[in-house]
Amino acid sequence: MKNIFKKIIVSILQFEAKLVLKKYKPKIVAVTGSVGKTTTKDAIYTVLNSAFYVRKSEKSFNSEIGVPLTILGCENAWSNPFLWVKNIFIGLGVILLKNHYPKWLILEVGADAPGDIKRSAKLLRPNIVVMTQFAKVPVHVEFFKSPQDLMDEKKKLAKYMRRNGILVFNYDDEDMASIKIPTDAQKISFGYKDGADIQGMNDEILYKDGAPVGQMFRVEYAGASAPMKLNGVIGKAHSFSALAAIAVGASQNLNVAQISEALAKNYRTQPGRMRVLKGIKKTTLIDDSYNASPIAVQKAVETMGMLRVKEEGVDPEEHHGRKIVALGDMLELGKFSAEEHKKIGELVAKNADVLVAVGLRAQQHIVEGALIGGMSEKNIFSFEKSDEAGKFLQNEIHENDIVLIKGSQSIRMEKITGEIMAEPEKKRELLVRQEAEWLLR
Repeated sequence: MKNIFKKIIVSILQFEAKLVLKKYKPKIVAVTGSVGKTTTKDAIYTVLNSAFYVRKSEKSFNSEIGVPLTILGCENAWSNPFLWVKNIFIGLGVILLKNHYPKWLILEVGADAPGDIKRSAKLLRPNIVVMTQFAKVPVHVEFFKSPQDLMDEKKKLAKYMRRNGILVFNYDDEDMASIKIPTDAQKISFGYKDGADIQGMNDEILYKDGAPVGQMFRVEYAGASAPMKLNGVIGKAHSFSALAAIAVGASQNLNVAQISEALAKNYRTQPGRMRVLKGIKKTTLIDDSYNASPIAVQKAVETMGMLRVKEEGVDPEEHHGRKIVALGDMLELGKFSAEEHKKIGELVAKNADVLVAVGLRAQQHIVEGALIGGMSEKNIFSFEKSDEAGKFLQNEIHENDIVLIKGSQSIRMEKITGEIMAEPEKKRELLVRQEAEWLLR
């Protein structure tokens, strides 16, 4: 009965969304890829919102129900049937009444199963398609015949662009070369390799009082060059997201100075995406607890390797900082699971001092990889549940430590962040999955 109700609701909302798009004809930016969709969507919103009336997907609304909810301007009603009925009436109001509707929609489009992208693409017919990055072993791959099939599914989004559409794609990703687009479409590339239309360079982590607080890089396009500053986040994933946003902004004739100012002042990504938070005992937390796929975990761990920790000073009470990585299971990897977890463990051994493994896969395979990589057993700690790991870290961490927290949604790694963050009263504002529905799980 529940599944039947869901199918009915989804069908109605998708039909309403189709009518809304037909009535208001907003320009649509559709963002897809294996990693970085949400941060890229947020960055594009930040840039375009400096010049246009824009609406974006909230959180990671990228599914068959999330996309129409964004188009209609409705919230997720979770399991409340009355709120779903309310959403339907809100949709009717947008269709039948005159509304001040956004000129641009920035929508995240995901694929949990075969056919998902095609359905969303036919509904949206986007003006601009943004491809972030593909992964050799992406999340949700267990629902497809192979990683290539999942990649091909996401590439279909470009096929349904409107006439004279624009494809914005990651030039550093070789798998982008096979994307088929309409002959009248324009291509704009972004990346760090020579030849990218929008090229990033000279990445630099910003520090304050010895702790990371953000990052800077330079961007060059059309003969112009400018510094870009991102506050409160770290990692090259955010730089790539900013480059994609710059590409979209440039396609709409926004100048580099305007884009730079917008990103420095207003870029705010969703919780759980490499956000820098203050931890207890004067520690620094890198909260990346939203979700986990092999490529995303790889980039997060490599970022930890690049960070510098505060060195021990003349004060005997001042501690030398350590790099602590708390990793949970990576789910939905199917037959690739064991090997991908093991690879991550070996990477942790090269880039961190301490490993905290959470979940059955992490305890077995990430730990195995870390030991193979040469990490000492005395620096490896294993837990079945995230709340147990959080309580352990409360006692384990000390001043100047930097802690990375990451894992798949179901492992609930944000519970660790909640246990060791300096401002727990701000959980609802700073952490992912703080809605009542999640807190009851």
